[in-house]
Amino acid sequence: MIIALALLVAFGAGVLFARSIKPATADDEPPMVAQVVNVPALTGPDLGAPLPGPTLRYTKIFAASKTGTVQVQTGDSAKHFHAVANEIQYVVEGTGTMWLGDKEIPIKPGDLIIIPKGMPHGGTHATSGTFKLVAVKTPPQAKEDYHLVP
Repeated sequence: MIIALALLVAFGAGVLFARSIKPATADDEPPMVAQVVNVPALTGPDLGAPLPGPTLRYTKIFAASKTGTVQVQTGDSAKHFHAVANEIQYVVEGTGTMWLGDKEIPIKPGDLIIIPKGMPHGGTHATSGTFKLVAVKTPPQAKEDYHLVP
């Protein structure tokens, strides 16, 4: 009897909590800015200050919502993973190799790279030009969701 009563109270509390949660609406989203971005024409300075690290790397977010971001990145990156964010990269410029999991793969303009959360990636090495990528991250990558891989 005591267990049944405890379960009933817990269930009731759960229902009340669930009803108190406000569902997300379009009004909760940050405003999008209408724009046309000519990605091939962008240079490092167009993307802001270089990120700290062993290579010259730039990144700029062009669109953001609670469910994802779209950004342009240039340069190499250290091998890392994101525990929470999935990433899709589209190669605009540069040929070379990058790590995807435990394999180093060739990449070139036009390649679409799907990177599930938790998968090590990066360590790109451009053999022709500098890499320029369009990156889509879902959900948006938190600053602390960048984990270096040796």
